[in-house]
Order: sequence, then C-alpha cells, then structure tokens
Amino acid sequence: MSQIPAVSREWHLVRRPQGWPVAEDFALREVPVAAPAPGRILVRNLHMSVDPYMRGRMNDVKSYIPPFQLDAPMDGGAVGEVVASADERFAVGDHVLHGLGWREYADLDAKHATKVDASLAPLSAYLGVLGMPGLTAYAGLFEVASFKEGDSVFVSGAAGAVGGLVGQFAKIKGASRVIGSAGSDEKVTLLTEKYGFDAAFNYKNGPVAGQLKEAAPEGIDVYFDNVGGDHLEAAISSLNVHGRATLCGAIAQYNATEPTPGPSNLALVIGKRLRLQGVLVGDHAGLQPKFVQDVAGWLASGQLVADETVVEGVENAAAAFLGMLRGENTGKMIVSFTG
Repeated sequence: MSQIPAVSREWHLVRRPQGWPVAEDFALREVPVAAPAPGRILVRNLHMSVDPYMRGRMNDVKSYIPPFQLDAPMDGGAVGEVVASADERFAVGDHVLHGLGWREYADLDAKHATKVDASLAPLSAYLGVLGMPGLTAYAGLFEVASFKEGDSVFVSGAAGAVGGLVGQFAKIKGASRVIGSAGSDEKVTLLTEKYGFDAAFNYKNGPVAGQLKEAAPEGIDVYFDNVGGDHLEAAISSLNVHGRATLCGAIAQYNATEPTPGPSNLALVIGKRLRLQGVLVGDHAGLQPKFVQDVAGWLASGQLVADETVVEGVENAAAAFLGMLRGENTGKMIVSFTG
C-alpha cells in the first residue's frame, strides 16, 4: 500500500445557483481518508473533468442523472492512480477512469473503475477525446444523425470539447462542407485554420440565421446542436429536406432564470421531413470499441487534433467550471492536480 493521507480536499455544492453560478455556491472542504473496505479501492485523482451537463445537476430537478446534493461532494469524470486496493482486480499503481471527481482522493467500489493505459494516450485524454465527450461526438454524428459521406454539417459550440471533435470527425469521413459557430474571433480562426472547418462564424457578430445562410448557401444536411436557442432555429431554417439534427446540449439556456422560448419555425420540420433527436452518451456504450479504435487511429495519424485547456490545482476546480460555462476553454476543460 502507498501512503494514505489523513485528509482529502473535496468540493461541495453549498447552495443551488440562481441563474449563473458564482463562487459562493461552492465550498472546498477537508474530509478524513481511510483505507478502503473489501471490494473497494482508493484513488489519488490526477485529472478531473468539468462539463456543461454539471450545471443542470446543480438544480433540484428530476432529469436523466440525479442532481447534486447540498453539502455533499460533487462528482464527475476523473482519472487517477490506485494508492490502496482491497480488490484483486486492481493493484497499487494502476491508472483508472472513474466517476468520483471533484476531490483529491476517491474511495470507490472497484466495479465502477476502468483501467486505462497511460502508454496509449495521455491520461487526460480519457476524459476528453477518448472519453465521454469523444464518444458523445462520435455517437451523435454517426449513429444519431446518420451522417453519410457528402453531407454538409453545421456544429454549434464548435470550439468546445464535443463540437470540435464533431466537425473533425465529419471532415475525416468525407463531409462536403463543415461549418462551425463559436463565441470569439480567435475561436473562429482556430476552427478554420487548425480543425479544418470549411467555414466558421462568431455568433456574437450578428444574427445566427443570416451568418449560417451565408456560410452554407446550399443548406445543411446535419446539425449538431450544443447550444439550442437561436442556433437551433437557424439550423431548422437551413436544413435541407430529410435533414437530421442531433440535440446534444442547450448551453444558451442552462443559466436562464425565466422559461426560454423554443424555435418559432418548428412548422418547417413537417414540410422538410426533418428528424430532431436527442443524444445521451450512455445509450451508445456498444460503440465504445469501434470508437476507441477509430479515434486512436485518427490521433496517431495526425488527422485529428484534440485540444485541452488545463487548470492546475484542486483549489481552482470551481473557477475552471465557471470559466468553461463562460466559454474560456478551447477543447476539453481539464483540472489537473499537482504535488
């Protein structure tokens, strides 16, 4: 057994945010650490994930994933090193992926941990391009949106952890045109010059519908929605007959305090025979082997770029989460624990 520390720091939600979360909604607290019970392992977390879906879990509402509890540790994806094991499947020194982030040390049931290989990819990649965001992009584009070679694809939130991968996957598999929207001119440049998008625009520079029509004069066949709101309305206008939209996120309304209006042009769905379908990554576990094989190959060949924005220190995890909601990340937002 490695040295087991006396205490671990972990983030608790101490009040439910009203609108945009603020630092005072969170507290970093010290808790005692003990040796794991039989069937359990103790993991020193090395990297943790902050993701948009976590904002929804801060509300006390029923959803596809339970809400965070007040005055209790939050959770989310993390990778770390086993420092004590009471389960024969894991040895001290193994690297594992698990769901108890937001803390320095995680005591968890061994059946909820997955070994990962640090020689195949950096450990943080298992939280991004080779993890939940990557599989979300892969399943949402290829299975839910039924992407096929020659399709024209529009991605909103295209410089984020999921969106940036969707656009690149589409290009690799033969899209005729890939268009992205992002929230800064710097991100627009990144999309076209680094990620290979054919066109991109800053949604803050004018109405989305007009900018999308200019970028895709012949319409689009697939829309991957990470934003909702005016982006979804614009996409419905630009989708061609039998177009498909994958609804992945609606970050434009996550912090709204009043009900947000839906698209005003839903009647177009009928005449164009559009398909709008939601995606939850948990429904697509069967794609995991092919996903890892394909994406690891694209990474190795240099066809795929996987950016990360790294914030150092467990004490900065809440600030990293708030920054991600404001769009301060390019690619996957990761919190790395050092020392």
